[in-house]
Amino acid sequence: QVQLVESGGGLVQPGGSLRLSCTVSGFSLNSIGIAWFRQAPGGEREEIACSGSTDRTTWLKDSVLGRFTTSRDSAGNTVYLQMTNLKTEDATTYYCARDQMDCIVTTSPMPHRFDKWGQGTQVTVFS
Repeated sequence: QVQLVESGGGLVQPGGSLRLSCTVSGFSLNSIGIAWFRQAPGGEREEIACSGSTDRTTWLKDSVLGRFTTSRDSAGNTVYLQMTNLKTEDATTYYCARDQMDCIVTTSPMPHRFDKWGQGTQVTVFS
């Protein structure tokens, strides 16, 4: 059974750090990307990072570049989103999703590209 399970969300003050984890099961991460999204209630879903099977396809959105990083563990079943210098505007629910295109950036629509999702983890940034 294919599953993605996020963890690591929580409460933090501005300038603080959190590390989100996305642990996968039922499939291999070889040639598979894991994308990180965030979405506030009533807001649009925003893709902020993608951990590709190689460094060449891994990327981060400009709004989080320099503050967030994404990596994979050596066992090959967990992907991390390390978040530092958190801002109040980073507070929302974060999701990981399986990317069948291994984080390739394209303007062409790819239905079902993100075919499996985790349940989400809440990040709260308060002063």
